[in-house]
Amino acid sequence: MGKVGAYEAKTNLAQLLNRVTDGERIVITRHGVPVAMLQPVPPARQMPRQQVISELKTFRRDHRLAGLTLSEMIAEGRE
Repeated sequence: MGKVGAYEAKTNLAQLLNRVTDGERIVITRHGVPVAMLQPVPPARQMPRQQVISELKTFRRDHRLAGLTLSEMIAEGRE
């Protein structure tokens, strides 16, 4: 884990982001006191396709358009 001062972090952000992309964690300090940490973002969690479809169907069932048609909504949006 690397340490850099706030000024250095500000002036070399692109290089620090490259290091973080490679998996490194970097502590940013101000006057020698740690104030922040740059670290890689954890990979996005993937939901099974069937679960996504099921949740979309549930959402559509519970959220109705109160009788509006698509063309009425488009016309309303143009006004």
